[in-house]
Amino acid sequence: QIAFMTLTLFPIRLFFAAFMMLLAWPFAFIASMGSDEQELEKPLSWWRKIVDILLKAIMRMMWLAGGFHWINVKGRRALPAEAAILTVAPHSSYFDAIPVTMTFASIVMKAESKDIPVWGTLIKYIRPVFVSRSDQDSRRKTVEEIKRRAQSDGKWPQIMIFPEGTCTNRSCLITFKPGAFIPGVPVQPVVLRYPNKLDTITWTWQGPGALEILWLTLCQFHNSVEIEFLPVYIPSEEERKNPVLYANNVRHVMAEALGVPVTDYTFEDCQLALAEGQLRLPSDTCLLEFAKLVRSLGLKPETLEDDLDKYAASAMKMKKEKVDLKEFSAYLEFPVSHTLESMFALFDENEDGIIDTREFVIALSVVCKPSKTLETIQLAFQLYQSENATIIEEDLACILKTAMGVSQINVTHLFRAVDEEEKGEITYDDFYRFAELHPHFAEDYLYADQMGAESGLETSSLSAPNGICTDFSPENAEDKNKPLQKKLN
Repeated sequence: QIAFMTLTLFPIRLFFAAFMMLLAWPFAFIASMGSDEQELEKPLSWWRKIVDILLKAIMRMMWLAGGFHWINVKGRRALPAEAAILTVAPHSSYFDAIPVTMTFASIVMKAESKDIPVWGTLIKYIRPVFVSRSDQDSRRKTVEEIKRRAQSDGKWPQIMIFPEGTCTNRSCLITFKPGAFIPGVPVQPVVLRYPNKLDTITWTWQGPGALEILWLTLCQFHNSVEIEFLPVYIPSEEERKNPVLYANNVRHVMAEALGVPVTDYTFEDCQLALAEGQLRLPSDTCLLEFAKLVRSLGLKPETLEDDLDKYAASAMKMKKEKVDLKEFSAYLEFPVSHTLESMFALFDENEDGIIDTREFVIALSVVCKPSKTLETIQLAFQLYQSENATIIEEDLACILKTAMGVSQINVTHLFRAVDEEEKGEITYDDFYRFAELHPHFAEDYLYADQMGAESGLETSSLSAPNGICTDFSPENAEDKNKPLQKKLN
C-alpha cells in the first residue's frame, strides 16, 4: 500500500496541502496588517469574520488533502467568556494543530516561529503568545501575558495550551505544566484521540522522524481524529491558590475521559531518561527520583548550571570529607525539610547518617547536562583525582554508578581497557582518548558486563519504544508512599 500510494496519491496530496497553505497566506497577511492590541480586543469587524470563515475553510481543505476526510467533534466548545483557556491533551503529533485551525484559538509559540515563511504569517494571524529563548525573563512575561488575556472577560481570543509541554505516545498523561492554571480562571479540557488501525500519527522522542511521519500518514487512505470538548472546569478557591493542584485535578479529569492512567513524570524527566549520550540511564536508576527532588527543593532549571558550579567548587574544597544532614543543609543553603531529608537518604550509602557531597554534584551534573556524558565525567575526575591528577578503579566505580544511579556496577573491564600501561590509575586525558576511540564504551564495557547481574541493568533499558520509554510506564511508577530507593542499597 505504501509503495502504491507513494507513486500515486502521496504527491497529489502533498501538492494540494501545500497549495492550500499558500492560498491561506495572502488572506492572513492582509488581515494581520496594522493590527494592534486595542483593535484585537474589540469584536471582529465584518470583513475579519469573513476572513476567519475563509481561512477555516482553506485549512479544513488542507487536512482533507491529508486524508482527514471527517473530524469527529464531541461536546460543545465554551465561549471565551465561559473559559478563556482550552487545555488540550494528550500532545502526540504536529497533527494536533487540527483543533487550532478549527478554532483559531491563540497558542503559545516560540518567537522564532513568526519568521518562518508562510507558516509564520498564519501563526501571527491567530495572535499567539510568543516566548523568546533569548530573554531570560521570558517565562515570567509569558505567564503574565496569559494571565492578562485570560482575565479580560472574553475580549481576547481563547488560548489553547498543551500543558504536557512535549509529545508523548498517548499511553498516559504526564505531569501538566502549571502555566495554563496560574491565572486561576475556568478552563475547558479538550481531549484528542486518533483511533486509527495503524498509528502513523505519533511523533515522539524516538522512532520515525517528522518527515517520515508525514509521508506515512499521507499514504493512508483515511486518517481518523476525534476532538472532545469536556465540560468547563471551574477551580475551587484552593485550586486558584495552588496551580499545581489545579493542574493535577484537571489532568485526572482528562485521563478519566481518555481511559488512560497518569504518571508523575515530567517533560524534564523525559529529557533525562532519553538523552543521547554514552551513558544511558537503566530502568532501575534512582536519578529520576533525584531529579524530582531537585525540582521540589526549588532549584530552578534556568540557574541549575550556575548552582552546579557553586556546589562543585565547595565539594572540591571538602575533598573526601563527608557531611551529616545539618551540614548538607548548610552546604546547599536550604533549610532542613522532608524533601531535603529524602534527597539525603538517596546518598546515605550505609545508613550511617553521612554522605559524600561529590556524589550529589555528579548526580546534579547528569540532571543539568543529561546528554553531555564526558563533561560530567571530567567534573567527576576533578572531584576524585589525587594530587597527580589520577583516580583508581574504586573511584571510577563510584563515579559511574552515581552517574547512572544504580546500586552496583562492574568497571574492571573498562578500567583495564583504559589503563593500557597497567599503572593501576588513570587520568581524565586517558579516559577521554579512550572514549574518542570507543564512543560506545558503555555498551561494550559496562552494559555487556552487567547483563543478568544483580544491578538490574536489563536489555529493555538499552532501547526505548517509539514514545516514552519503559521508565515512564504507569505500572512502573513508584508509589509516593513507598520508601525511597537508596543509591547503593
